[in-house]
Amino acid sequence: MTNVHPAADRIVVGVDGSTQSQQALRWAARIASTTHARINAVAVWDYPATYGWGLPVDWNPGDDIKKLLTETVELALGPERAPDITLTIRQGSAAHVLLEESTSALMLVVGSRGHGGFAGLLLGSVSAAVAEHATCPVLVVHGDQPLPEATS
Repeated sequence: MTNVHPAADRIVVGVDGSTQSQQALRWAARIASTTHARINAVAVWDYPATYGWGLPVDWNPGDDIKKLLTETVELALGPERAPDITLTIRQGSAAHVLLEESTSALMLVVGSRGHGGFAGLLLGSVSAAVAEHATCPVLVVHGDQPLPEATS
């Protein structure tokens, strides 16, 4: 018998390489281990607003974000991570993509602030947007928030 996972047993995690997104992955892994859910780590990129001459010709955002996503998952979860973690790379607005990816998910986990945020903000624009508009439960993790104790 094959192992079929419905979408609702998947935890979507927003990953941008920040300390907060690494901790979000750790929280998702802990929750997944108790709920038998799969993890879908999602990294989102978009073309930056440019001034002057524009983007460098040799810039490949897909390769850069794939490397960032892979390295962040390895840093957060180590090489012994669960084999069924899905790595997803999408182009667009981070909040919009995460909301789409989390439709019918068990949970969406994001860091409180990612790269590009102001240090003084308690909640970043992406985490605030997904917390307000998601159709599933959302966990917003602060980078220094300790993991819950493992249950037997």
